[in-house]
Amino acid sequence: MTTLIKLYGAPVSTCTARVMTCLHEKAVDFALVPVDLFSCEHKQPPFLAKNPFGQIPVLEDGDLTLFESRAMTAYVAEKFKEAGTDLIRHHDLKEAALVKVWIEVESQQFHPAIAPIVYEYFVAPIQGKSPDQGVIDANLEKLSKVLDVYEAKLSSAKYLAGDFYSLADLHHLPYTYYFMKTPCASIISERAHVKAWWEDISSRPAFKKVSEGMNFGEK
Repeated sequence: MTTLIKLYGAPVSTCTARVMTCLHEKAVDFALVPVDLFSCEHKQPPFLAKNPFGQIPVLEDGDLTLFESRAMTAYVAEKFKEAGTDLIRHHDLKEAALVKVWIEVESQQFHPAIAPIVYEYFVAPIQGKSPDQGVIDANLEKLSKVLDVYEAKLSSAKYLAGDFYSLADLHHLPYTYYFMKTPCASIISERAHVKAWWEDISSRPAFKKVSEGMNFGEK
């Protein structure tokens, strides 16, 4: 009997959305177990037993418990590699290696630049703070340089790892979705190939389904 995967998190959470999108791309049934961030449920002992760092999401598959969203998507993509979209190019060693390269680029180059900007616009106001323009400007400069590399790459390939959609593209979705709702969105829109790539990946049914719940800060 197959055990239903449980995902502990919140739909508005970027990292939860990343994993949910992967699960939907693979057409995997799962149960989303809501975690109440505002009551700090993720910092209480029952949740800390699942993730000692007190962060969402957490994935449970039978007796396996995972934290770190990119580890979860890698697990889901590998376990269900024959189902849905092949997100890791498991039949081609070279393509699979390129997917891994761009997964690292998202984690090490893109994410550190975009995450503080999204935080300032969406999280700071909830905490009663005004967005720090100095933080935003410094990270916009970093993000612009990263996007220049993306623009060059995407001028010769439809997606980051090649002419195929993969985990490398998927991992960008949640933060970019929120970023595009900020006054800074033009730095993506003014780069023709990046803009086309974003419009492509964000219109996939799996992400459109997830983005319906990504209403952070909206009344």
